[in-house]
Amino acid sequence: MKNERTGRVINVNANMVTAQVDGFIIQNEVAYIIHKEERLKAEVIRVRANRAEMQVYESTQGLKAGDLVEFSNELLSVELGPGLLGQIFDGLENPLPALAEKCGFFLKRGVYLEALADETQWDFTPLAKPNDKVLAGSWLGFVPEKIFKHYIMAPFSLYGSLEVLSIAPAGRYNLKQPIAKLKDSAGRTHDVFLQQVWPVKIPIRAYAEKLRPQEPMVTKIRLIDSLFPVSLGGTYCIPGPFGAGKTVLQQLTSRYAEVDIVIIAACGERAGEVVETLKTFPELSDPRTHKPLMDRTVIICNTSSMPVAARESSVYTAVTIAEYYRQMGLNVLLLADSTSRWAQAMREMSGRLEEIPGEEAFPAYLESRIASFYERAGVVKLYGGAFGSVTIGGTVSPAGGNFEEPVTQATLKVVGAFHGLSRERSDARKYPAIDPLISWSKYKSFVNPENQEKGVAILRRSHEIAQMMKVVGEEGTSLNDYIQYLKGELFDFVYLQQNAFDPVDEATPKDRQVYLLQFICGILDSEYQLEDKAAALKFFQALRQLMRTWSSAAYLSPEFKKIEEQIAVLLEDKKAKKGK
Repeated sequence: MKNERTGRVINVNANMVTAQVDGFIIQNEVAYIIHKEERLKAEVIRVRANRAEMQVYESTQGLKAGDLVEFSNELLSVELGPGLLGQIFDGLENPLPALAEKCGFFLKRGVYLEALADETQWDFTPLAKPNDKVLAGSWLGFVPEKIFKHYIMAPFSLYGSLEVLSIAPAGRYNLKQPIAKLKDSAGRTHDVFLQQVWPVKIPIRAYAEKLRPQEPMVTKIRLIDSLFPVSLGGTYCIPGPFGAGKTVLQQLTSRYAEVDIVIIAACGERAGEVVETLKTFPELSDPRTHKPLMDRTVIICNTSSMPVAARESSVYTAVTIAEYYRQMGLNVLLLADSTSRWAQAMREMSGRLEEIPGEEAFPAYLESRIASFYERAGVVKLYGGAFGSVTIGGTVSPAGGNFEEPVTQATLKVVGAFHGLSRERSDARKYPAIDPLISWSKYKSFVNPENQEKGVAILRRSHEIAQMMKVVGEEGTSLNDYIQYLKGELFDFVYLQQNAFDPVDEATPKDRQVYLLQFICGILDSEYQLEDKAAALKFFQALRQLMRTWSSAAYLSPEFKKIEEQIAVLLEDKKAKKGK
């Protein structure tokens, strides 16, 4: 039924517009403000009697009292279907390359395009048969998309048992042609298309069971995988000061993490960083398939110069697309950069609504909003028995690197792993700049737990001695303590630090991490006596020089075996001296 409810603008406050409406108003429905020949998209965020307060996704410059408002009777939704992979969208799922082609160098406001090309033909293969009983989210067939089978599912909006009345034979179909007809328990029939529409702020729950994350997600970053791991379907955050390497760390994770789909949400990032991402990603090669990395990537980007409403919508659009591919039995990684700008957008809207502010003027519901976002991660068992997952990793940009600020603290309450970046490590060019002394994880790693605990203990002891040496000096430190300090420095340099520009060292596979950590822990556990601190420093410098050649030596190559033999000779030499 066509909705003809309208209203008139009575107040404009930045990107918040108040309209007086003739008829009922629905919370969170989409409205369009008509200004001259422009239709500006907005969302109702508060209802007061016959007044609707809306956040506009565009600049409101030029709007005036009396402008017409049309209500759509629909929630903010995205199109889900084949053709999403490899695309670059804004927070409203407008395809930015197509938008640039239509509008030119400067995008015009009020221009919205279809996310998916309706006329594109897809090779459909049916899986269901007439008279089959299915549920919402059940696989009815599939079409090939890039390197995956893109399963066409029963609409998520249907409830209860569904009967397949008919299904199209194998062939080529576009997004507007029905490929199946279903009947619900009430006897109503529903056409199924290759695409469907889903509201972004409502989680997709078309699965049999939600499970606890168990299997580690291999990122191939040693410091993360070995000491502070992330599980498939888990959550983690990367807070850190500006310039500490959050975005670079996320880009490395997106390239090398052992997941199927990567969704990147640049919500409120600086335009320079967004442009760098848009330029570099299409040129990257996928190390798994040796095809373009964009074949399994979707980018959602809204820069910090865009209206706050658009910034807020980008994270919801990204997580909805992630849930959609999870329903196909795929492991999806969602990287949100940065959730601080998303929280700042909420703070601006809350201020315009004149709500009672919480800590640092953030809204009182900040924690619940952050929690509801991260709760959309998880591992699910689908109705057909397959498993899919959404892993969410968000960066936080606390002002001045202060981890006690509200966004960081609210995030720490709900995530399963904390990778805190420090200015001290980034200034010392120790990358990744994750501080092992403040980071933690609730998930299990694939390395030996004893070696994992041993590595953290060595680092903590080394740090304690380093702090003591700042007070009493090197001469006031015992030889044994000095050796413990050097062990921590050795472990940090040769194992935790990685060179992102070295073709071997930039990514360390799972089996290599297990072997190397066992190897280095064996060296650090070796019992040997050194004559004095100068000899100890010289010995550990020789060890460091040998072991750092892992960056250029192939794993378990003859060169690596030579390194092992040289280290063994060094250790045996020290043991012999101890015996004398």
